[in-house]
Amino acid sequence: MSLSDVDRLLLQRCLDREPRAWQNFVDRFVGLVVHVVQRTTDGRGLQIDSATRDDFVAEVFLVLVRHDFAVLRRFRRQCSLATYLTVIARRVVVRRLHAMQNEAAGGHAHAVASTNGHAGVHPANTHSAIERIDNTEQIEYLMTRLDDREAMIVKMFHLEGKSYHEISQEIGVNENTIGPTLHRARLKMNPQ
Repeated sequence: MSLSDVDRLLLQRCLDREPRAWQNFVDRFVGLVVHVVQRTTDGRGLQIDSATRDDFVAEVFLVLVRHDFAVLRRFRRQCSLATYLTVIARRVVVRRLHAMQNEAAGGHAHAVASTNGHAGVHPANTHSAIERIDNTEQIEYLMTRLDDREAMIVKMFHLEGKSYHEISQEIGVNENTIGPTLHRARLKMNPQ
């Protein structure tokens, strides 16, 4: 999906520091950021309270305005603004979770609980989860360059850990086509 004219104008108004532009930007994208924060933490088996969620959301917007909107100025406008903001928000949440993990490792548990109800972040489990989050987010972002079938195969193989046989059975394609499809998809995802 490409950058819409509405978002292009809103972005430019923010970068030009026009009156109320930032407030309009926040109003337009706060729901998206809240959703990304919630989905990122829920998807990793973590529950956060509303105050922590609000801190994460505020931190995302602080990252966006920091250094005269440096993150927004780096936006290449080759995808939708929502897609770009989703990637940024997830990275902020991952960094924050990593920092919370380090605090927990030092004996300073924060307002995070696993879904099994035990308080705190468990360092041994969270460290590998943080690395997986980084890889997952990168793959999900790069998958936007693929057609639907390629994206499905990449997701099943790289994110869900399914074998070629399982993929072929599930989507009804010849098992011998999975490897070449993954190869073509990797070339599209990394065109250098």
